[in-house]
Amino acid sequence: MVQRVSTGSPFEASFGYSRAVRHEDTIYVSGTTGYDYATMKMPASVAAQAENALATIDKALRDLGSSIRDTVRVVYYVGDISYVDDVVRTVGAVFGDIRPAASMLIVKMIEEDMKIEIEVTARIGAANS
Repeated sequence: MVQRVSTGSPFEASFGYSRAVRHEDTIYVSGTTGYDYATMKMPASVAAQAENALATIDKALRDLGSSIRDTVRVVYYVGDISYVDDVVRTVGAVFGDIRPAASMLIVKMIEEDMKIEIEVTARIGAANS
């Protein structure tokens, strides 16, 4: 059985994807940017965008019976190399003890205000193993 969750992002509707999909004990979270979905605004700093993205990811994981602590793989898409230090500080505070497999790529974002996009894979119960 497959379960899907949505944040209501306009990108989900227009691109035709789910924020996260659970298949058995694995959850795949789509690339998540730093929008504040309550205000539909993008903060200016990459650190604030990363914090928002991680909060959105954690909520999607919780909606599917998991949490960010179950992350086993993370991919960071960063809009400029000058953002890397701020990204590392922000995500390190969350993933420092979890230590998932990780990759970071410097990319051109689809909107100018976007500075980071984060994608994760989680396995339910991974935090306890």
